[in-house]
Amino acid sequence: MGEMEQICFQIISCSGTAKSMYVEAIQKAKANDYVGAKQLMEEAENIFVDAHHVHATLIQKEASGEKTEFSLLLMHAEDQMASCETVKLLAQELIELYQK
Repeated sequence: MGEMEQICFQIISCSGTAKSMYVEAIQKAKANDYVGAKQLMEEAENIFVDAHHVHATLIQKEASGEKTEFSLLLMHAEDQMASCETVKLLAQELIELYQK
């Protein structure tokens, strides 16, 4: 497996794991387990930051003149990051609503 594929799979894996944890945090808040929800949100954020760091390596390479070849896998990885960000924002809002 090439370096680009490994980078894409790291982004997909981290984003997917974080997204699942954000959803689980919503479920914890719904069950009035706000401590558990907060803990999951923090863990998910740490994993999502890992995805951002891996993604940043691609941006740095591009900025230094190394072209990134387009691939469906890269597009999927970036889509996973974007959807994870959306789920994160919704989780924050829903948890806040459940606490009221």
